[in-house]
Amino acid sequence: MQTTLTQAYGTDSPEHPLRLLEIPRRALLPNDVELDILYCGICHSDLHAVKNDWGGTRYPVVPGHEIVGRISRVGAAQTKFQVGDLAAIGCIVDSCRECTHCAAGDEQFCEAGWTVVFNAYDKHLGTRTYGGFSERIVADADYVLRMPETADLAASAPLLCAGITVYSPLKHWGAGPGKKIGIIGMGGLGHMAIKIAKAMGAQVVVFTTTPAKMADARRLGADAAVLSTDPEQMKAQRGFDMMLDTVSAKHDVNLYLNALRVDGSLVLVGLPNQPLEIGPFNVVNGRKRFAGSNIGGIAETQEVIDFCARHQITADIELITPADINVAFSRLEKGDVKYRFVIDIKA
Repeated sequence: MQTTLTQAYGTDSPEHPLRLLEIPRRALLPNDVELDILYCGICHSDLHAVKNDWGGTRYPVVPGHEIVGRISRVGAAQTKFQVGDLAAIGCIVDSCRECTHCAAGDEQFCEAGWTVVFNAYDKHLGTRTYGGFSERIVADADYVLRMPETADLAASAPLLCAGITVYSPLKHWGAGPGKKIGIIGMGGLGHMAIKIAKAMGAQVVVFTTTPAKMADARRLGADAAVLSTDPEQMKAQRGFDMMLDTVSAKHDVNLYLNALRVDGSLVLVGLPNQPLEIGPFNVVNGRKRFAGSNIGGIAETQEVIDFCARHQITADIELITPADINVAFSRLEKGDVKYRFVIDIKA
């Protein structure tokens, strides 16, 4: 298959900083579109992938899975987009399309394995996929999302991962009026969860280890904030229908299991690179659930984009240039961001 070279930012090893590379993008297939990338968010999983924290990273790697831009070319058979349309690409760029989960719109659970936008096998080129830290990207239109023309594109980019990652479990576990929802952690995922859960009509309580974030939690819409390192504050927490755990580092989940009501659920969306220990009595007493959730399918990702547009929800971001990527990664590793870095690819 013919390819064209595109400039991108990636790295050849976990020890090396990201630098300017040239990567191949495939020629347009009939149902493909080409997206001229304007903005791309930086997710904690980008950092994990670059550092090979989870194993399996193949180099060179070009991260980025919160991608927004404009359609620059379209394949001959696709009818979803026209040149000039705003569009977006998240984590998923392909799946088998035939299994039960794909048929239900849950491509993230594809039985054959869905194709991640970067560091996955590219069945068309026989190489690896490359992500959104680049000038342009080619993808099947069925896995490309529509962005409203009214959107703040830079601040909406994190909806493609952070937004859908918290929206999907909040919806699945019934966040809404009359429900008491705890948000554990207040980073890129947590700050979006506050806004989305509140827009769904839930009572929202934030748990943070950072005293300075407690007032900010209320600014973002939380009804209350709890300093999770304070045993007295934690003892007073009870009756949660659901708690959404966004923390991507090792932490004690038993503190939060104890705060659930009978039949309550603690749902993990953060991805610590170490196992989490669960005391069995903390789930047996109260018939509680410790569960997990992994992004969402294509239809549900479009749903969260539209939901956030209606409720005027965007991420709180720091907009950076490509020259700032390595500084941003270093700061992200230290937790020094409020609350999402987004790269202005054209800067």
